[in-house]
Amino acid sequence: MRRAAIERLLPAAYQRAAGPGSVLWALLDVMEALHAPDEAVLAEVDALFAPYRAPAPMTAYLARWVAMDHLVTAPRRDAPLPLSLHRLRDLVAHGAALAAWRGTPDGLRTALELATGVTGFVLDEPTDRPFHLVVRVPTAAADQLALVDRIVAAEKPAAVTAEITVEDVPAERAVGRASVPPPTVVPSAPASPVTAVEEPP
Repeated sequence: MRRAAIERLLPAAYQRAAGPGSVLWALLDVMEALHAPDEAVLAEVDALFAPYRAPAPMTAYLARWVAMDHLVTAPRRDAPLPLSLHRLRDLVAHGAALAAWRGTPDGLRTALELATGVTGFVLDEPTDRPFHLVVRVPTAAADQLALVDRIVAAEKPAAVTAEITVEDVPAERAVGRASVPPPTVVPSAPASPVTAVEEPP
């Protein structure tokens, strides 16, 4: 709120006393400065809820709004996220679609591709093992097995068992729903560490 706008809210006697160099003049300048940070936030408030514009800590919070709790909850508040910030932004942006496909092969494969940035995941259901799922991970994602295991455990149907193997498969079998976007640079987001959201007791 500008000092002129604040001054207009004062009684007439105070407005007359708020001349340059007066104590009230200086006080109005201070009041304007105190309002500035909050007004800057309100001017960009929509950015807080945009996956690719939100500050890093807010992105982790938004992940909980789209049922990605399993990726951002941890016993310690300072625990790092198991995936990079731009991958988390991709997951939040696709959150509604992932929720609609949750528990299906397409939904699981899409979540894995978005979280790892690697395509080529194959899901097999052996005929001799009912209610069992084999997740074949491309070698390009072999260094992200902990993340893959975390997603598979959360996204698969509760009654289904799963095993994870690392192997490249023929291209015709490795067809997923996700079109994995490249890393996104978001200049407006402040550079702050992303930490997991602490699970309430």
